[in-house]
Amino acid sequence: MQPLQPILTTHLFPELHAALMALLRGLALEEWQQPTACTGWSVKDVAQHLLGDDIGKLSAARDGYKAGWFAVDSWEELVAAINMANAQWVRALTRISPQLLCEFLDSTGTQVAAYFATLDPHALGGPVDWAGPEPAPVWLDLAREYTERWHHQQHIRDAVGKPGMKEPRYLAPVLETFLRALPHTFRDVNAPTGTIIKLAITGDAGGNWYLHRAAAAWQLYAAVDHAPTTTVTLDQEQAWRLLTRGLDPEDARD
Repeated sequence: MQPLQPILTTHLFPELHAALMALLRGLALEEWQQPTACTGWSVKDVAQHLLGDDIGKLSAARDGYKAGWFAVDSWEELVAAINMANAQWVRALTRISPQLLCEFLDSTGTQVAAYFATLDPHALGGPVDWAGPEPAPVWLDLAREYTERWHHQQHIRDAVGKPGMKEPRYLAPVLETFLRALPHTFRDVNAPTGTIIKLAITGDAGGNWYLHRAAAAWQLYAAVDHAPTTTVTLDQEQAWRLLTRGLDPEDARD
C-alpha cells in the first residue's frame, strides 16, 4: 500500500487571489448580476461570500476573535447555521458597489495569503469536519480553504464565460483534497474486508486513488498491492463539479 502525501497549497493562494482580482476587475457592470451555480446567488453575491470567508478567517484564526461562533450539537446543525450566516452576510452587503467590493477583497485576500504563509503545514490543527472529528494537520485545513476559494472562483468564471485556473497546478490539489473526505463519507458503508474501490480521474490534473476496506474502517491510498474490486472513472471536469455538488450523480453516471 502506498500512502498519500500531504497536499501543500500555501504557495497557490497568492496566485489564486491575483487571478480572482483580475477576473473581477475586468467585469462589466451587468456581468456582476449574472446568475451562478450557487442557487439564488449572482456573481456579486459569490464575491461577497468570498469576502466573508476572508474576514472570518482573519478574525478568528489570525486575530483570535471568537465572537459569533456557532453553538451546535451536530453536523446537520452546523451546516444549517453556516448556510444561514452566509445568506445573512450576502444580503447585508447588497449596497456595496463592485468597485468597493474589489478594494476590500484585494486587501483581505492579500492578508489571508500572508497569514497562511506563516503557518506550519505539518503541525496538528483542529478537525476538518468532512474528513472526520479527529484533529487534522494544518495542511489539510489549508487545502480545504484553497478548494473553497477555487471552486467559488469557478462559479464566477462559469457565469461570465471566462474559464481559467484549471491547469494541473491549480486543479490537481482541488481534486485530491476533496477525495480525502472519502473514508469518512464511507464510514457507514459496509463491505468485505479487502474490498478496493479504484477512483480514476482522467485528464492532466487527474490520477488514481484507491479506497480500501480494512477491518474496521475505509482508508485511502495512492496505490495498492491487489487488483481493485471495482473501478469508478470520471473526467476531471465531471469530478470537481460532482465533488462540489454542481453535478447530479445521475448525470455523472451517464
